Amino acid sequence: MGNSLEGKVALVTGAGKRLGKAVALRLAAEGAGVAVHYGKSEAGAREVVEQITGAGGRAVALPAELKSVDEIRRMVQGAAQELGRLDILINSAANFLPSSVISTTEEVWDGALDTNLKAPFFCAQAAAPWLKRTKGVIINFADTGGILGWPGYLAHSVAKAGMIMLTRVLAKALAPDVRVNAIAPGTITMPGDPPEWERDFVELAALRRTGTPNDVADAICYLIHAEFMTGHVLVLDGGRILGPTAAEFH
Repeated sequence: MGNSLEGKVALVTGAGKRLGKAVALRLAAEGAGVAVHYGKSEAGAREVVEQITGAGGRAVALPAELKSVDEIRRMVQGAAQELGRLDILINSAANFLPSSVISTTEEVWDGALDTNLKAPFFCAQAAAPWLKRTKGVIINFADTGGILGWPGYLAHSVAKAGMIMLTRVLAKALAPDVRVNAIAPGTITMPGDPPEWERDFVELAALRRTGTPNDVADAICYLIHAEFMTGHVLVLDGGRILGPTAAEFH
């Protein structure tokens, strides 16, 4: 697809590490200028910016505490002003807090919903005026927990289910100027992740493997370019939500 995003500008939240970093680097490789948001991962975000600018691209690192609507607004304004426009918002910042019916505290509940649902909405709200000018795109990160529901990650599952509905409502509210879609990844592993993550998921997924950051970046690029798609949730889980595989019955 090389340089298919030339002249475009993307803001990627949580881009100092893991999937946000992988997506930021891919969008830069496709030619986009990238605003690299970080919360606590400043060193990682600056490393991403150096990688992009070292390869001849345009990037800026922007801090924001996503629990603060004021900081979200400053971040979005900074991205659009420093890079000249805004075409793409990727809401990838997330946390993954374990909590059951019994163990969920108010702090855990608020932490899960603030990061995984409240922040993406206010990022979208702040970005919408800029994206309307450029006929832009919002891509949200849900996950399979928002579809299947994980009793050990109760608040997280509720927040991600909310993200799926937020995607649909925003798609209606911002049409026809801005397209809004989401991805719902299953288990995505990277070098250094605990081996049990992969082992447990492989038993559940029809494709018998975990996902890679490259799989996620491919899906993001597809949704950026899919001009007749809005309000959709692209499930990226190797067949996990299909239910038990044939091997489980033998």
